[in-house]
Amino acid sequence: MDGAQAKRLVDLYADMILRISYSYLRQTYDAEDICQTVFLKILTNDLRFDTVEHEKAWIIRTTVNACKDYRKSAFFRRTVPLDEAAAMTAPQEPKTGVLEGLKSLPEKYRVPLYLFYYENYTSKEIGDVLGVKEAAIAARLSRGRKMLRSYLEKEGV
Repeated sequence: MDGAQAKRLVDLYADMILRISYSYLRQTYDAEDICQTVFLKILTNDLRFDTVEHEKAWIIRTTVNACKDYRKSAFFRRTVPLDEAAAMTAPQEPKTGVLEGLKSLPEKYRVPLYLFYYENYTSKEIGDVLGVKEAAIAARLSRGRKMLRSYLEKEGV
């Protein structure tokens, strides 16, 4: 696709994509990300449309699908808008000794335990984030719990 064709697409559809995305996501930055995603799909794939109406329908459908995928993502479910985050105060670190024990574990075990218990990720989601099979995450959680239990018993917590 040449530069003139890309400019034509941006001029014709950027506002529409942003409006549709904003109506789904209610965040300007997220809508801009979706707009970029849609244009990347158009520009990186060799798509041929029969008519301008077909082109517009494809762009609308792709925008809606991208918004729905984004809303289903773990990132979207676990984040809050910056406006809301500014009003929140950071939680106080509990004084149970568990966090110190968790910090003492090797990263291989510490990160999955933290994501599982503090961030409420599932084993599958942790595996996806870390690029490790779900079974390996389950094993790391089990071994990490044993190591943490041993640490806590040794410290008398």
